[in-house]
Amino acid sequence: MVKSSPVFECTACGARVPRPMGKCGACGGFGTIEEVRGALRKDLSRARSAFAQSSYQDPVSLADVAVSDVDRCATGLLELDRVLGGGVVPGMVVLLGGEPGIGKSTLVLQWAAACGGAVLYASGEESERQIKLRARRLGAENPAIHLFAETDVRRILEAAETMKPALLLVDSIQTLFDPEFESSAGSVSQVRGCATLLARWAKTTGTPLVLVGHVTKDGTLAGPKVLEHLVDTVLAFEGDRHHHHRLLRALKNRFGAAFELGVFAMTEHGLVPVDGNPFFLDAEPSPGCAATVVLSGTRPVVVEIQALVASAGLGIPRRTALGIDGQRLAMLCAVAERRGGIQLHDRDVYLNVAGGLEIEDPAADLAVIAALASSALGRVLAPKTLFLGEVGLTGEVRPVAQLPLRLQEGARLGFQRAAVPRLGLEPGLKAPLELIPERGMERMRSKSWLLGKLEEE
Repeated sequence: MVKSSPVFECTACGARVPRPMGKCGACGGFGTIEEVRGALRKDLSRARSAFAQSSYQDPVSLADVAVSDVDRCATGLLELDRVLGGGVVPGMVVLLGGEPGIGKSTLVLQWAAACGGAVLYASGEESERQIKLRARRLGAENPAIHLFAETDVRRILEAAETMKPALLLVDSIQTLFDPEFESSAGSVSQVRGCATLLARWAKTTGTPLVLVGHVTKDGTLAGPKVLEHLVDTVLAFEGDRHHHHRLLRALKNRFGAAFELGVFAMTEHGLVPVDGNPFFLDAEPSPGCAATVVLSGTRPVVVEIQALVASAGLGIPRRTALGIDGQRLAMLCAVAERRGGIQLHDRDVYLNVAGGLEIEDPAADLAVIAALASSALGRVLAPKTLFLGEVGLTGEVRPVAQLPLRLQEGARLGFQRAAVPRLGLEPGLKAPLELIPERGMERMRSKSWLLGKLEEE
């Protein structure tokens, strides 16, 4: 009898190696290589059976593929529908990730209560009694919700086959296990195998599937990256537990726009969708504050950039940023000093995006530099004015995407003027705001940004 060789696998990325190692060569993790007995052979046999059970036996010509309009089903939560692209598609597989205590279980329970059909809620972390108490607190005691406290993925699929629900919720995928594997629940083999079985069942029956996943210390979804490729939509539930708002982002969406943003308010009665712009407060103007409009997917959001320039107490000045990349702040400080004449090399700079929002849109560059100049000189910027534009290293203000959409959102919130890039400005653009075209940092050098009004040079 031939002795089978052991299989070693990385618990962080799923890479397989022939021998134990201290460091994974694929992801660079230390101490993540573990032995998985018998997993490779069973994984291969399962793959063969999966291909054998596939309903597509032969290749199909592209011209012979029948297509129809996708029927979407609303979830009952407006912000969730926005992020999903208008609702749930039959057979859609959704992966929802977030930090512990952020409100993932609350969101899926409200989703289940708003669903129009029967829902199977498979929970591997909480008992039926715990979910019942939460549903009573949230006012989500829908008799169509069927609770199943089980971690065996085979039993969950058997219950789903018998019940035929309109929605299947699994909380969480890291707690499930397949008896065919000898590894423990939460390992790469178990997570990948259980997710594959559930996704295959969802695609075959046309039942929407929601998988709740944990996140690692650095904020990424736990488990193998193949899990993100397996699902149709990856949702990230973000927010500080000490803040009022929760953000739902679509990191991947095969049936809608990616990076779409949904906003919820956490109340004692659960998550309440927030329609509008909760990140900008019309407060009294003060030095160091500038407003801009960033895009999250297709949603324009008006945010306030707050900057504080203070004397450096130590020899090396600090650059601290919250809500924006720190390296980009350092670059914009250099541009403001070199091209705009604002002395920052010997001063501490602190930058914050009000409301706890994290932005990556380069259209906020002009607002960052305007806030820095306002704080450094102690002068208030022009009131009711937006600053839109990407700033290059030579000091030029570059065009931004979806400028009319941004201007409409600013006008809806009561803004009257907007400093926009002169480059790429469409001639005859009918804007709801007064436009002040900007070429570069010359206006900052002349300090006309800080005179209380903006005039065309």
